[in-house]
Amino acid sequence: MSIRRKLLVALLAALGVTGVAASGATWFEVRRQANQLFDYHLEQMALSLADQPLAASAALVPQLGLGQDYVVQVWDSGGVLAYISKNGAPLPPASSGFDDVGVDGEDWRVFTLEAPDRTIQVAAPAELRSGQATAMALRILVPILATIPVYGLIIWLIVGEGLRPLNQIARAIRRRQPASLEPLPQARLPEEVAPLVSELNALLARLREALDRQKRFTADAAHELRSPLTALQVQLDMLARARTPEENRAALEALRAGMKRAARLVEQMLTMARLEPEAQLAQPAAVALDALAAQVAGELEPLAEARRIELRLERLESVAVRGDATALHALARNLIDNAIRYAPAGGAVRLAAFAEDGSAFLVVEDDGPGIPPAERARVFDRFYRLPGSHAEGSGLGLAIARQVADAHGAEIALGDAAGGHGLRVTVRFKTA
Repeated sequence: MSIRRKLLVALLAALGVTGVAASGATWFEVRRQANQLFDYHLEQMALSLADQPLAASAALVPQLGLGQDYVVQVWDSGGVLAYISKNGAPLPPASSGFDDVGVDGEDWRVFTLEAPDRTIQVAAPAELRSGQATAMALRILVPILATIPVYGLIIWLIVGEGLRPLNQIARAIRRRQPASLEPLPQARLPEEVAPLVSELNALLARLREALDRQKRFTADAAHELRSPLTALQVQLDMLARARTPEENRAALEALRAGMKRAARLVEQMLTMARLEPEAQLAQPAAVALDALAAQVAGELEPLAEARRIELRLERLESVAVRGDATALHALARNLIDNAIRYAPAGGAVRLAAFAEDGSAFLVVEDDGPGIPPAERARVFDRFYRLPGSHAEGSGLGLAIARQVADAHGAEIALGDAAGGHGLRVTVRFKTA
């Protein structure tokens, strides 16, 4: 059901209930007052007859204009019926004042006045009294009830006018092209609609930012993939031109290394795509940082041995954080992998996981060239590599680490390793 129809139904229902209640109260009140007026009329007729001599009552009754429905009876002080109107039927005695009596199955409203020299009764059918009261009530109620449809139309127009800004927003969105993410106009909006449009504009801004990131990522990925694919093509050509077994083995080794670099680049790009800010991480759970560091170190041990790098688990304390285990694994793997690739042969990579000052820390240190302070902010950008760097890498490792840290509300900082040589990466989490 539309908001307009729902509001109309609700308002008309409220109006109807109120109208019925008011009409009912009016009905009973008007009938009560009409009955009082009818009784007052009977009383005044009796008083008019009481002011005249008994002999003159018969002559006065026609002048009162009572009509055929009224009955007048007059008794003298001795109880003898002195007068009865032509249309009358004998009424049974009634107590002084107003009373309801029945004669031959018909109800009558009677007023009895006891004067010193006579008793006067003025009566009318109860049906006449009720009919007059009903007619008076209807004369008041019918105009009131007739206005309800008018009120309904007015409410319909008012609700429609109130919802016009929403309809205008809907039309503006409907007319847009799928790629149009410009903010909606917010001028002259009602207070109730302005927050909705503001939130829609904020959502459009986030979508625009996400699409821009995707476009940049796609462009960067296409550019970065071009080099390894070109290298693979060159290595395949070299393999095809190999003349001796030694040339064949060298070409195969170069091809194998190129394929590994391309595979790692694709893997990191997929990881980066999965960790986009708009992507939802899995249900968070407690993840032991010490066990995670030891697990990733074991996975990368063959790479470290091939490069003659020593992996040292220097300070592993039992500490857990809440987060996505897969994403945290990607963070640790990229940090340790980067450290291994940039450390010199014969060097070491040191790992630590511990709790301190209410926070959990994951620390990775290497003996490599480090990163100059002026470059430390930029190395978190996608595909950024230090000028003059000859180490293997795609420029995605630290970008992935930053994205995982941001998704977990963690802080990641770069500094100098112990002794001032090498790089120290510190990730600070809230403890689970």
